[in-house]
Amino acid sequence: MGILPDEARNIAGQSITFRHGSHYGLSAAVIMPDHVHMLLCPLEKENGLYRSLASILGPMKGGSARRINRQLGIQGTVWQKESFDRIVRDGEEWREKYEYIRNNPVKAGLAAQPEHYPWLIDGEHFINRP
Repeated sequence: MGILPDEARNIAGQSITFRHGSHYGLSAAVIMPDHVHMLLCPLEKENGLYRSLASILGPMKGGSARRINRQLGIQGTVWQKESFDRIVRDGEEWREKYEYIRNNPVKAGLAAQPEHYPWLIDGEHFINRP
């Protein structure tokens, strides 16, 4: 799609937070104009088996893409097929990823401080809802 308009970023944020607490624990997310970053932990579904990233991201990306296309009156691809994921192995690495996500809008010149960016999600809540 390219650049996501405000309405599309709002829909993406709703999709990202929708299954927080039931399918994954969301620590942070940011919806940038042309990409998204999320820091999440898949939750156990049964007897020590955890949800896969595919089972989390598939419905999130598919559902939001359908809603975005319907809202904007367009058709086509919204999200890249591939995602780039990393396993966070300790608290120091988690903090690094968390700060990277929070500071992404500042680094891109979209906000003076992370809290000023409307599409920053800390846990399940938008920091400064548009």
